[in-house]
Amino acid sequence: MTTSLLLVLLSVGAAAFTSPQNIASKQTANSPLMLQMESSPRRKFMKDASFFSGALLLSNTKPVFASDETITPGGKITLGSDDIMDPKAHGTSAGPAQENLRYGVSQKLADKICNFNRHFAENGGYFQKTSFEDIVMASKGPVTFYDSVTGKPLFVAPIGRSAEDFVNESYTHGWPSFRDQEVVWDSVRVLKSSGETVSVSGTHLGHNLPDKRGNRYCIN
Repeated sequence: MTTSLLLVLLSVGAAAFTSPQNIASKQTANSPLMLQMESSPRRKFMKDASFFSGALLLSNTKPVFASDETITPGGKITLGSDDIMDPKAHGTSAGPAQENLRYGVSQKLADKICNFNRHFAENGGYFQKTSFEDIVMASKGPVTFYDSVTGKPLFVAPIGRSAEDFVNESYTHGWPSFRDQEVVWDSVRVLKSSGETVSVSGTHLGHNLPDKRGNRYCIN
C-alpha cells in the first residue's frame, strides 16, 4: 500500500527498514548529531550566502504525471546546462508550485524558492518541524518525491539504506539528503557550472554537495 504526497517535491511509500521509531527526533540540541549539523558543509554554505527561510515543498494533491509512467531511480549522475533555468512564464518554471502543500508549509515560500531562486534554501533543520520524518518512518518502503510544480517524480528514498539512515543523514546536514541510487534522472539534472540540482522543467531543487561516500543531493 502506498501513500501519495508531493516534495519540491511529493511522496509515496516502499523498502524494508527496522523498527519505525523516530530515532532522529529524539536527538537533543547538545547531542553529537546536532553538533555535527552545525558544522556541515551545506550549513556553512547557507550561512555564507545569507540564505533565507523556506520550506520542504510537498503537496496533498495527486501528482500530475501519466498514471502508467514507470519510475526508475538510480544510475549515473546526469549533468545539464544552465539554459534549463532560463526565464519562463513563472520565474524559471512554466507555472507556480501547487496549492495545498503538505506538512503545513507555505505555498508562497515554496514557490519563491523553487521558481524565483537559484542559490537559497529554507533554514537548515526546517524539515524537523514538519511531518516529513513521521511519514518516512511510517512508510512500508521507499517514498517517492515529486516536483511541486509539475508533479514529475524526482527521488525515491530510502534505497540501499534504512529509513533511519536516511532520516539521520538528513538531520546531520540539516536538509533531506539523497544519493545517486535515489535520484530519478529522467526528471533531474545537476548543472555542470555550479552543482545546482534542478528539475528538467526548471524547478530549483537544491545542490549536489559530494562527500567521501559520493554525491549527496541536499534538497529543499
